[in-house]
Amino acid sequence: MARHHNINGNIVPFTAEEETARDNEELAVAKAQANIVPTPIHVSQRKSAYPSIGDQLDMLWHSIDQNPELKSKYFDFYETIKAVKVKYPKNG
Repeated sequence: MARHHNINGNIVPFTAEEETARDNEELAVAKAQANIVPTPIHVSQRKSAYPSIGDQLDMLWHSIDQNPELKSKYFDFYETIKAVKVKYPKNG
């Protein structure tokens, strides 16, 4: 079916160039849609199941806090978080 413009109620057929341009646009859209990879279901399931990033970091810090070797290995991270915890204690 030939494409057309509706200009003030007047039906005007596309020119050959307009038909070709529109065909190319539709082909580009079809190719782009074909390349869309759906997000695997486990991604959204994990995202909603994980604790917040803050809670994850707190768990990591407590794991390091219980291990002298890790305290040394991750010294900068550990000391930075420790300084905040000391400055703003839970019961403060």
